[in-house]
Amino acid sequence: MANVTNGTQAKAQAGTTTNEAASTGETIIENNVVAKIAGIAAREVNGVHALGGGAARAVGAIRDALNSTDLTQGVRVEVGETQVAVDITIVAEYPAALHTVADDVRAAVARAMSDYVGKQAVEINVTINDVHIPSDDEDDVPAEPDMRVL
Repeated sequence: MANVTNGTQAKAQAGTTTNEAASTGETIIENNVVAKIAGIAAREVNGVHALGGGAARAVGAIRDALNSTDLTQGVRVEVGETQVAVDITIVAEYPAALHTVADDVRAAVARAMSDYVGKQAVEINVTINDVHIPSDDEDDVPAEPDMRVL
C-alpha cells in the first residue's frame, strides 16, 4: 500500500532557522528624546498655540528666528523603567474650550508615549498659562504712516 499523507499533518521542520534578534541588551531612551516626542504630540493638538511660559517663549522666538526650534520647550518628563510622567505648559488658542484642549493634549501625549517610547504615561499634567487671541498678532504689525496733508 502507498504512503498517504494527511493534509492536516505537520510539515517537516527542515532547517528551522529564524531571524531572531539578540534578546540581550538594553535600550535607553534619553529624557530629552521623550520630552521632544511629548512636545511634538502636544503641538499637533488643535487649540494649542505654543508651548512654554513667557520667558521660554521669548527664547523660543529667538531660536525660531535662527531656525533652531526647541521642541522640548515647556515640557518636563520623569522617565522610569516602564512608565513616564509628563508636565506640559501650553498657550491655548482663543476661543477653544480649555478643558477640551487639555484633555486632547493628555490623550495625544499618552498615545505618543505608548507608540513611540513604549512606556505607559501614568501622569500628564497640563498647565495653561496663557490664551492667544488672534487680534494680538495684528498689534505686532506696525501701522502704516498717515501720509495725509494737514
